Amino acid sequence: MYNPSNTTILVAEDESLTLKMLTYRLQKEGFDVVSAQNGKEALDVLATRRPDIVLTDLMMPFYTGLEILAHVKQRIDPTIPVVILTSMGQEPYLRQAFELGVDGYCEKPVNPAEIVELVRKLLKI
Repeated sequence: MYNPSNTTILVAEDESLTLKMLTYRLQKEGFDVVSAQNGKEALDVLATRRPDIVLTDLMMPFYTGLEILAHVKQRIDPTIPVVILTSMGQEPYLRQAFELGVDGYCEKPVNPAEIVELVRKLLKI
């Protein structure tokens, strides 16, 4: 069982307003949040830290959310939950995400309460 104050969440999102909103809400819930504004920053974080869960935008500069998902599941730890943040019209990519082992997804615009609920569910908090 996880405790929010001991839980690290990597949030990778290139839309600054969404990134700030998610970071604020998750920190308000007591989580330790590490932010990345693109896929390269997310991979840099993953090279030095092991988050308990990853929330990643599907379409980002440098590396996509699918590439982040594959990296986590194939090279780091397949048990780390990964949630994809997606816009309408990205269903083919979402199917690919499920093939790669994604644990959940949220459609944009994201509802902060929904994200918190999904994080708690996946981490069994």
